[in-house]
Formats: sequence, structure tokens, C-alpha cells
Amino acid sequence: MLAVAAFLGGALPDGDLRPDPVKIWLGPNGPWIIGLWLFGTIAMSVAWWVLRDRVPSARWALTTAALWILPFLVTPPLGSRDAYAYACQGASYANGISPYEYGVSTLPCPWLDTMSYIWRDTPAPYGPLFVVISGAVVAATGSLFGSIALFRVLAVAGVVLTAACLPVLARRCGVPVGRALWLALASPLVGVHLISGVHNDAMMVGLMVAGLAIVVTWPGRTWHLLAGGVVLGLAAGIKVTALVVVPFAALAAIPNGFSLRGLLRDGTPVVGGAVATLFGVTLAAGLDLGWITGLSHGNEVIAWTSPPTAVGQTIGYLALPFGLHIDALPVTRGIAMVVLAALLVWLWFRARYREPLWHAALALTAAVALAPLFHPWYWFWPLVLLAATAHKTWWFSAVTVYSAFHVLADGTGLPRHTKTIGAPLMTLFVIVVAVRLVRSARATRRPVPVD
Repeated sequence: MLAVAAFLGGALPDGDLRPDPVKIWLGPNGPWIIGLWLFGTIAMSVAWWVLRDRVPSARWALTTAALWILPFLVTPPLGSRDAYAYACQGASYANGISPYEYGVSTLPCPWLDTMSYIWRDTPAPYGPLFVVISGAVVAATGSLFGSIALFRVLAVAGVVLTAACLPVLARRCGVPVGRALWLALASPLVGVHLISGVHNDAMMVGLMVAGLAIVVTWPGRTWHLLAGGVVLGLAAGIKVTALVVVPFAALAAIPNGFSLRGLLRDGTPVVGGAVATLFGVTLAAGLDLGWITGLSHGNEVIAWTSPPTAVGQTIGYLALPFGLHIDALPVTRGIAMVVLAALLVWLWFRARYREPLWHAALALTAAVALAPLFHPWYWFWPLVLLAATAHKTWWFSAVTVYSAFHVLADGTGLPRHTKTIGAPLMTLFVIVVAVRLVRSARATRRPVPVD
């Protein structure tokens, strides 16, 4: 159903760049497109949810996930037009133009009319390694169709790398390998967004999991740890978000429990390898740190699926009856960044005497939850590590299912059309979670009476 929806009304090159659900419904095959997308997503989500704790074996999980992914190998992009942005940014780099300094309209990109308007004049937010890869893909294929096909091959390679390395992390954390593979690879996010949607997150996560697997397999061995750090640096070269796990990888590199000497001895090769690789790729590519500017342009997208954005929107709505027009987004998003920084530091100190991989998963979860922008495929970052480290699965499985319904087949974001309802509900959810966390922290600190 989802594959047919992609052919009928996916993110096609000649599709409407400013669609909405009503226009889709009234357009050619509109009821079929929305119906197939809706029931296909429901079917995948229900099957994945029901089977998450009943996986017969790791082999069964891999085989079934591969069969579920198979139809998406040949579909047009689903749920996003980012593949066209990759091709245009690759065209810029292949022609000697830094996508960190100029938007793709500068060249102009030969496929400019396939890209969303908002990203045509903004710098690329991706890491230097992915810019180089994009340029090589466009130079090798010379066409939009060929570029998307090759980007899809790279996405499949990222998923395969995740499948190969995730069992190492699951065994380390005492999680059933079959369940971990099922949760990570058979989720409704993988086929739709990583494979059909051709998102580079698949490559980033594959390299991130591979780097962590190397570190936990050979703790205390300098050259192996350096290799693990290099692979983590390559992951950050795709998307810089991968750097979030590097401090936790440094803790996982210590073989016999935390000590300052062990951290300096074993953590330094991991951190040094990651940072040196990221900067080395940047210099080798002839680029600079312009991706930082590119990341800031994500703030231009306003959607209530980001909790700090939802809180800012709700404050604005509450002020309207009083005749006030308040833009609280810069404040709420700024507070979220401060909270995130403090939370990452706290998680790292907590991880010194606990499982570092579990805390790395929580750190990625916090990074996604407190970011100013949330896309469904972002949830794949923490999902993979949570699948390999968590013993309770319902809560992050629920977020996965919730994320699967955010965008229609052609990439139309439903949050844009539901903000007056969605933002207050998300704000209420944030308040409930915050209260529960505070109560849980107080209960943990309360002394136990001794008879």
C-alpha cells in the first residue's frame, strides 16, 4: 500500500511544492493516495508493535525486516523532498561552489524546481563528508534519477551496517539480539523514511553503531579505540549529531571501571580520533565549519512536534486574547538548548559508574526532544541505541509509531496544519512529563526508614 501510494502521489520531482491535505484529497487519485498511506502506515505500525516482544530469532527479524524494506527499493521518494536537496547541494560542490557559503540557487542547480522553496537559498546543514559524497554521486551519475538511486544504495548500506553491528551492542547490554534488530530495523520509519525517503541519517547511524561496536569490543586497546573514534568521526561527518555519543564512547572504552587515568588513557584515542577525523575531512574537502550556520536555518521551520517550539507557540496563543502578540520561540528554544547542555553533562557524569551505551541512548533522545525542529526520521537516531540498550520498550516504541504519522506520502507535514490543537497538547504533555520526572527524582532521594 505504501509503495503504491509513493507511485501515485509520493514526493515526485514534478509534484506540488506547497501542498496541503485538502489539495491532495481533491487532486488526481487523492482519496487513494491518502487512504493507501494511512492504512499502510497503520498496518506496518500495528504489526511492528505487536511483534516487538515476540521475535522468534535474530535471523527471523532480519529476514522479515528485509522483506518489508524490499518494496521501497524501487519507489519514488516518500515523505520528504530532501533527496532533491542532496542532489542540488552535490551539484554545487561538484562545480566548485561551497554549499556552506551559497544556496543551491547560486549555480543554479539543474533540478532546482524539485526542491522546497525554503531550502534553495540556505547553506547545507550536513557534515563535510556527506557534502563530498553528494558531489561524487552527482559527478558519477550526472542525472537526478541516477543520483537518487545511488543515494538509496548508500542508505541501504547504512541500514546493513546497522544490522551487522547492532548485535554487539545488544549483547553488551544484555538485550535479546532478535528484539533489538526488530525494533531498530523493522520499524515503520526505516522503509518509508530511510530507504524510500533516501535520508542520510541511515549512513550516519550505521557508522555511529559501527564505531560504538568497535569501542566496546576492544576496550583498553589503543589502536582499536582510535579506529572506533575515526568511525565515529566519519558518522559526524555525515551529520554532526553523532558527536553526542562520543563522550559516552570514551567511558565505554575503559575496561575495568571508571578512573581518571583510565579515561585519559582509553578515552583520549576515541575522542581524539573522532575530532581529528571530522576536522581532517573538513580540511581535505576544502570546506569550513559552515554547517553550523546551516543548522541554524532549521529554526525557520515552525512545527509543534518539537516540544520547545510547541511551548513557544502555546504562549503566543495564550497571549492573543489579551491583545498581545508575543514571539516566545527564541526564548523557549534558547532555554531548551541550555537544558540540553546541562542534561548531557549530567548524563555523562551519571554514566561513569553505569552503562555508558544506555546513557548515550538517553543523550540522543534528549537531543531530539529538545531540538527546535523534529522530523520523523530524527527519531531513528536514539531508536537504534534504545533498541540495543533498553529493557522496557513500550515508551520509545510509542514515540516511533507516533512519528510515523507526521508526514503524508508527498512530504506534506501534518503538524503545519494542526498547530492550534497540536501545540497546546504537546505543551500539556511536556508539563506532565516534567512533573513526573520531578516526583521520580524526589522519590529517589527520599531516605528509606530503618526499623
